[in-house]
Amino acid sequence: MPRTPEDDAPKAAEPEPESERLKAAVAAWVATAEEPAGSEDPEAPEGSETDDSDSASDSDSDSDSGSGSDPDADPEAASVDGEDDPEAESADDEPADDELEGDVPEGDEIDDDEPVVDEPVVDEPVVDEPVDGEPEGDEPVAAAPADAKASAESWFAARKATADEKPSAPTASAADPQDVDGDGEDEAPEPEPEPVDQPTTMFKAVRPPVAPPVDQPTTALKLPPSFGADSDSERTSTFVPLRADIPAEQKAQEVQEAPETPKAAKGPKPAPVPAPAAARTPSPAPAPAPTPALAEAERTRQQPLPPLPPLDLLAELTNTPPPPPTPLRTTVRRVRIWTPLVLLLLIVFAIAQMVRPLPAPALTLSAAPTFTFEGGRLQMPWPTEGQGAVEVEGVGSMGTYGAQKPAPIASVTKTMTAYVILRDHPIKGSQKGPEITIDKKAADQGKAEHESTAAVQEGQTYSEKELLQLLMIPSANNVARLLARWDAGSEAAFVEKMNAAAKDLGMTQSTYTDPSGLLDSTVSTPKDQLKLAKAVMQYDVFREIVNTPNVTIDGIPGRIENNNKILLLPGVSGIKTGSSTPAGGNLLWAANTVVDGKIRRILGIVMGAKNADQLGEKLQLSIDYSYELIKKAQDDVTSAAVVRKGQVLGYVDDGLGGRTPVVATKELKAIGWPGLKVKLELTDGGKTLPHAGKAGDVVGQVSIGTGAGKVSSPVALQADLVEPGFDKKLTRVG
Repeated sequence: MPRTPEDDAPKAAEPEPESERLKAAVAAWVATAEEPAGSEDPEAPEGSETDDSDSASDSDSDSDSGSGSDPDADPEAASVDGEDDPEAESADDEPADDELEGDVPEGDEIDDDEPVVDEPVVDEPVVDEPVDGEPEGDEPVAAAPADAKASAESWFAARKATADEKPSAPTASAADPQDVDGDGEDEAPEPEPEPVDQPTTMFKAVRPPVAPPVDQPTTALKLPPSFGADSDSERTSTFVPLRADIPAEQKAQEVQEAPETPKAAKGPKPAPVPAPAAARTPSPAPAPAPTPALAEAERTRQQPLPPLPPLDLLAELTNTPPPPPTPLRTTVRRVRIWTPLVLLLLIVFAIAQMVRPLPAPALTLSAAPTFTFEGGRLQMPWPTEGQGAVEVEGVGSMGTYGAQKPAPIASVTKTMTAYVILRDHPIKGSQKGPEITIDKKAADQGKAEHESTAAVQEGQTYSEKELLQLLMIPSANNVARLLARWDAGSEAAFVEKMNAAAKDLGMTQSTYTDPSGLLDSTVSTPKDQLKLAKAVMQYDVFREIVNTPNVTIDGIPGRIENNNKILLLPGVSGIKTGSSTPAGGNLLWAANTVVDGKIRRILGIVMGAKNADQLGEKLQLSIDYSYELIKKAQDDVTSAAVVRKGQVLGYVDDGLGGRTPVVATKELKAIGWPGLKVKLELTDGGKTLPHAGKAGDVVGQVSIGTGAGKVSSPVALQADLVEPGFDKKLTRVG
């Protein structure tokens, strides 16, 4: 603490314990100084001698730094550090501060200006280097008892000698405290004037608490005073070891084995006992204890550890050890891990099912797919020779007879010639078509005697319709060849077109070699000719021509008669006749019948009628056979109610298991004959079926037959058509 004026003020002459202690200490020091050189305490360790100048310098240094020694803890430190500095006292006229009580380790210095900081004490031995003026060794110096009655002259003589002398150089020998000059010879202290006794203030140093030993080995080196002071920020830091290097059991054992430091009794410091000079011979300094090697850092020479599992890493981060694995915990953990994934997959699956396009609805027939007409089996008057067939257009075949094999068809071939001409050069309504000039070849062929021809002249022009009339009614061969050349450029090219058309119509057993049919190589079957008849009868101009019994054409003398004599009979509209020696009599015919107020067309053919002597008689025989078949067909073709109004015919299938019934909106009658089986067909009528609808909405049609004989009736929803719900959308697989 700083001095104040009150400290220098004179006080009452009361005996103070602290003054008595100071006097006793000074007397002991004087007694020690008067001893001859070489006489020192035999028990004092080597390096315990103190030079007067060194003592004064050390005292002065200690006074400036504020360091002190506790006489109870270290007697040697008390005997050395407790001496006054005469030079400092005479110069500053202040009491010495080196009498402060405190327990300061040997070799450490404390500054007055800085607070004392408790630092941890290390278990390992501290290696201190000796400093001039300080005793060496760890053993305390035995203090001699103070002589309270020391003579004043001795005290003043010692005081004067110390004051007159200056501290020796740092290189001076410290073997003899009286050797001031460093030459090895003792010098007697010179007497000083008697000093005036000044009051002295004693400060008692606070003994720092002993810090617990540090487990980490440490080597402590003594640093100069300038490096001993730490900044305030460093003093507030406390080292906390992360991991103990020494087990707790070993640390406790070392604490127990450490000898306790003897503490001197409180009171005046005893003066050191003088010892013979021989006993003061310096002894070798004890060797410093070996410093144990520092513990090597762990795992510095090992490979890095592999990464921990997620749960163990989480447990380490949260400072919570993972629970021991058990079957139950494993199962629960798997459930916790997989449950969110399964739920996520289910959600994605549900969304995908909801946004998927719905399958297209379809109409499905649930009623009987066929209907059989009553009346038993149909009995047709089939000829006993040749071959033939009959069918109702759009309904089906009424039957066939004969071999059904390719055979010459004679002039029936001209039906294919007319079909190709109308296909390539169609005539609509009242039109007559383009004008065609008769060439010389056609005019010359018209004069032939053994074949049917038309008397046309070279250079005449006729319309397409007129030439078709000459082709079909009188069956002129020269006109057939003329049309072939006009259409295709040559007869051979036209024949190729005839065969191509036959292939397109599905006439697989027909072969054409000429446009007129004069050659026997042109062959066909009854079924193939009925296919051709259905195709060519679609042209209005052709139906008009073949239904004409006779015709008059300008440029042709007389009236032209049709060879089909039954065209004048009711319902007969004939197509084409043909006769030749190889072919016999042939007739491709057409007839009509009215059923339920509608005209139904019946088609038939008779081929190979040869049961006659003359060619004309053979032709007429084929016409008679044909008329019998026409009459039977006209009588037996009838209608029957196949579908009743409101009858459930089927349902709308939404593709996900939903079915909405559909019913007929009107009665449906089919065309047929006894024993005929007709097929019902339920279709959407060319419209897209909706996913939802109201009852009564038309969603399709039911039909019977094909082509011209096809009959149909609309079908509607019996109940509301509802779009599939969430459950059906979610559970669909396809």
